[in-house]
Amino acid sequence: MKRKILIPVLALGLLFTTASFKNDFFEIAKQIEIFTTLFKELNMNYVDENTPATLMDKAIKGMLADLDPYTVFWNEQDVEDARINNSGVYTGIGAAVKSDPEKIIVVEPYKGYPADQAGLKAGDEIIKIGDVTISDFEDNAGELLKGSTDSSVEITYVRQGKTFTTTIKRGAIDVKAVPFYRLIDQNIGYIVLSKFNRKTTQETKAALNDLKAQGAEKIILDLRGNPGGLLREAINVVNLFVPKGEVITTTKSVVKKYNKVYKTTNEPVDTEIPLVVLVNGRSASASEIVSGGLQDLDRAVIIGARSFGKGLVQRPKKLTYGTQLKVTISRYYTPSGRCIQALDYWNRDENGDPVRVDPKEYNKFKTKGGRTVFDGGGILPDIELETSKFSPITTALLKDQAIFDYATQYYYSNDLNDIGQFRFTDSDFENFIQFLKSNDFEYETDTEKEFEDALRRADDDLLENDITVAYNELMRAIDVSKEKQLYTKKAEIKTLLSDEILKRYFYRDGLYEYHVKNSPEILEAVSVLKDENKYRRILN
Repeated sequence: MKRKILIPVLALGLLFTTASFKNDFFEIAKQIEIFTTLFKELNMNYVDENTPATLMDKAIKGMLADLDPYTVFWNEQDVEDARINNSGVYTGIGAAVKSDPEKIIVVEPYKGYPADQAGLKAGDEIIKIGDVTISDFEDNAGELLKGSTDSSVEITYVRQGKTFTTTIKRGAIDVKAVPFYRLIDQNIGYIVLSKFNRKTTQETKAALNDLKAQGAEKIILDLRGNPGGLLREAINVVNLFVPKGEVITTTKSVVKKYNKVYKTTNEPVDTEIPLVVLVNGRSASASEIVSGGLQDLDRAVIIGARSFGKGLVQRPKKLTYGTQLKVTISRYYTPSGRCIQALDYWNRDENGDPVRVDPKEYNKFKTKGGRTVFDGGGILPDIELETSKFSPITTALLKDQAIFDYATQYYYSNDLNDIGQFRFTDSDFENFIQFLKSNDFEYETDTEKEFEDALRRADDDLLENDITVAYNELMRAIDVSKEKQLYTKKAEIKTLLSDEILKRYFYRDGLYEYHVKNSPEILEAVSVLKDENKYRRILN
């Protein structure tokens, strides 16, 4: 009997230290005891063999599933992965990979690192690591690629239907926060900031000072695709361009101790140099703190598309046995008071999806200089460009790996030695459309989902036979409309296809060099910086 009570008593001891639970202690104790007895009886009596750890893992995930997607349980390996990600240095093969149940797909080998030296290419499918066949491995097989420096691992992979084997010597991988910067157009410095780890401010400051020494009199800071990271690094990056003591972001929570104001604390590098920041739909979290802070302080012109809208703050809380709970504790707000968060996970629609604020309900806010800006989640640029946007069909193409898979096919079907000769033509785009058809790419619109729900309800009301013909005609009309969307969103799709293809031939360095000369966002930024009157007019 003592053993059964032990878990709830220990849990209660922890819960009593957390103020947010207030007077719910009896209810908490009751629910924990119910769960404890259920867990015990299930393990002792269930008809088939089961593993307590697996059951508990599913129970934890189920408990967190209806909250926001950022509140998650981390096992010991997840904790280590987070530490490595924040540090910017790890030991491995030097490649971005995606794990599937049957294989590991190489997404991008990093130039000069072990995977690249061993000849791996994006699109290669790793099916065996050492003696372990991926399809037989229950845990995350990607962990098998990690190991100590100079240790070797043999892998078997499939490329274009043929099987190969190679040996890779692991090495130290330095993940740069600033993977590229250079002087463009004689006096404009261009800096790519790809993530916010512990080296972000140091690398950004070094790039800024180097560019200024080369003659840069204006700066473009590229945050497109930057998913965020460490909050303090975001504050410090803004601090490079604004004075000490400026409010950059505030956090608000029902737990009072998490209500904080974050200000710049260092002396800046340059508070006068004209600045443009590039963002898109994949710029999130810390990227939005930087772009939102600079916009609200009238310190930079923002160009691109509305950012992702990830304004929820997480903090890791240590649990037992080296595990952690990464829990959402508050929301981010820009200096003007705008909430960065786009989706409301606590108020959901009839399908259980989080609610997004209707544009008609956006609220006005004022920047430091009196300009009008709006909330609605994410950061809305001062200049919006179509090529930066991610429409639903484009998002579906990315999620389905259609763009990635087409780039793989393109790479093995076309020779390309000079990046200056690359153009993704209309003919190439038509080939991509045919590729989608031959690979049965399917994209379900919200309209289709609603019509399907209506048809199911009609079946319940015994009306299905009467409306089936009309329903099928509607579906055919939607299919025609969806194909038209591919052409309507041609500009943004071509941009993503070009980027993925160029990485195959010239790595990221080549991609960035191509962007400098061809990216619509960079060209627009250069145009704005060259037109001092336009730049000032936007900020004033």
